[in-house]
Amino acid sequence: MTWKRFMGAAAAAAALVLSAQASAQTFALSGASQFNDDHAFTKALVRFEELVKKYYGKPIDFKLHKNSELGLEKQYFEYMAQGKAVDYAIVSPAHMSTFSRAAPFIDAPFLFRDLDHWNKVLDADLLQPVADEIAQKADVMLIGYAGGGVRNIFVNKPVKNLAEMKSLKVRVQGAPIWSRTFAAIGMSPTVIAYNEVYNAIQNNVISAGENEAAGVEQMKFYEVAPHLSMTQHAITIRPICFSGKTFKKLPKDLQAAILKAGKEAGAYGRQIESSEDSAKLDVLEKAGKLKRVPFADRAEMKKLVDPVMAAYAKDIGVDAIYQKINAVK
Repeated sequence: MTWKRFMGAAAAAAALVLSAQASAQTFALSGASQFNDDHAFTKALVRFEELVKKYYGKPIDFKLHKNSELGLEKQYFEYMAQGKAVDYAIVSPAHMSTFSRAAPFIDAPFLFRDLDHWNKVLDADLLQPVADEIAQKADVMLIGYAGGGVRNIFVNKPVKNLAEMKSLKVRVQGAPIWSRTFAAIGMSPTVIAYNEVYNAIQNNVISAGENEAAGVEQMKFYEVAPHLSMTQHAITIRPICFSGKTFKKLPKDLQAAILKAGKEAGAYGRQIESSEDSAKLDVLEKAGKLKRVPFADRAEMKKLVDPVMAAYAKDIGVDAIYQKINAVK
């Protein structure tokens, strides 16, 4: 055997060894959820795990840390951006604003008319340019869209119209668009960490917060603010996020499984949350834990917010996307 042929055979043998080692390697992925097994977000992440295993078809280890074991969503996103501790999680777009000014737009108040409009926008992939920016600036991929909860305002007193809402001290998410829109309505918005809202209302630091039914139930906000003012001011989009740094280290077949599973798990999460929303409120109301208060001035509220949303969309460079969303019938 010539030296050249010998070296070629050795290289081929080494490649076979490396290939065998790669095929034998079991990858481990770490996820995080603020909530317990009953929450729609946790269920969506469990489905994601099941689908990845199904589509990958090889051994893979998943560890989903629940009940805020690894902190809150803001931390999860930072961990994913750094490529450590958390590989996948569901994160509110408001918590991505440090990395991407456009991120909170996809979850902004009064962006969607109703659930049908919301679903059509997602199916049309109109939010892809925002996802591309987040991937570029934070190195975190949005691989699916869960959510679907309709957000209302929980208050420690009945609030039925705009006049009664004036100067109401309400907790909002950290993205500036939430403070701007709520201020335009006439309220007094305050940014407070999600896990501190209950005590803040209990101690009269604020009088209200806003959330979908799953959050109101999970965090027991009804205990300190039993009046749910039905403003229906937002329909949630909760992206299933995956660390770009982790993704790049994985083999192509596992990457493909993750992308396919993410999209399907997101759709599953949307179906769960949108269908469970009113059912959860029915149970809480029948148990006497909260009372739904009809809100008379939603149309007037939207008129006050629309100019703020238009200016915000232009400011962050997504006015074309905003116009496309409004054009969806």
